[in-house]
Amino acid sequence: MSSMPRFSVIVPVYNRIDEVRDLLQSLSEQESKDFEVIIVEDGSSLPCREVIGEYAGRIDVKYYFKENEGRSIARNYGLERASGKYFIFFDSDCVIPSGYFRKLAEMLDRTNLDCFGGPDTAHESFSDTQKAINYSMTSFLTTGGIRGGKIQLEKFTPRTFNMGFSRKVYDKVGGFREMFSEDIDMSTRIKNAGFSIGLIRETPVFHKRRVDFKKFLRQVYVFGMSRITLYLLYPGTLKLVHWLPAIAVIGAVVLIVASIIVSPWFLLPLALYLTAIWLTAVISTKSVKIASLAIPASIIQLGGYGCGFLKAFTEKILLRRGRNVEQEISLRKGK
Repeated sequence: MSSMPRFSVIVPVYNRIDEVRDLLQSLSEQESKDFEVIIVEDGSSLPCREVIGEYAGRIDVKYYFKENEGRSIARNYGLERASGKYFIFFDSDCVIPSGYFRKLAEMLDRTNLDCFGGPDTAHESFSDTQKAINYSMTSFLTTGGIRGGKIQLEKFTPRTFNMGFSRKVYDKVGGFREMFSEDIDMSTRIKNAGFSIGLIRETPVFHKRRVDFKKFLRQVYVFGMSRITLYLLYPGTLKLVHWLPAIAVIGAVVLIVASIIVSPWFLLPLALYLTAIWLTAVISTKSVKIASLAIPASIIQLGGYGCGFLKAFTEKILLRRGRNVEQEISLRKGK
């Protein structure tokens, strides 16, 4: 292994021992190992130091423990200590296919992208609930394919479950800001700085995501709120696809009320939409059970995101309440 690897893999961790073990196992099985791994433990009460030791002789892995300050600051901590030409970011709940770095190197040699990302999918070992949540986050019917789908309603934006950029990007743009949707903020700053950004569809990761619907609801609710934060930072970035979950929430409420007051037939559009989700999920997952779970997962995904979006839009834009974006970011940094 060369003294200066081509890739530095940076992973922030907070109380995720088992996830880190699965991630490192997948990294130890890579066909190309021209990379270092930097694990930044962000003040965990259950540190994964012993797990790191299990893989110290199999991959080039470095471990750092720091006080809890948030995942963005943890990533920046890793960036400051990385030696690679490119920085790769995974979430701790990812499992990496064995050909990932071989294919990534081949595609970068061919495209010379400054910033890049890949799609995410479910591994066969994941639970049925995880697979249903994965469907709801990647299906064109629920998210418009914006996370790397073959058909997309919006241009692809790299996210830190599977994202990378060159050292020259870091030198010019700097690190992540401690905020919700910090990866979209980072991608936007990179684009605005004039760097090339692209989807490398050949490098997916297996993304476990949340393991139950309650945690998933909280996650997508925050995603919806943070989209308004991003709009306030970058006014030109709010697209129709970002409004769709909020429109779906309002439309569903109107149809349900109309079905009660006027006629049950007003529920037909909702029934047809959920049937389409079920049918496409059956085709995609080849499982009736997962497809059935995909219905509540999709309702949570759209409803949670839409409600978070509407709440933030009402408070921050219509009523102009609360702190402005820069104040929020400063407070999260502890300034």
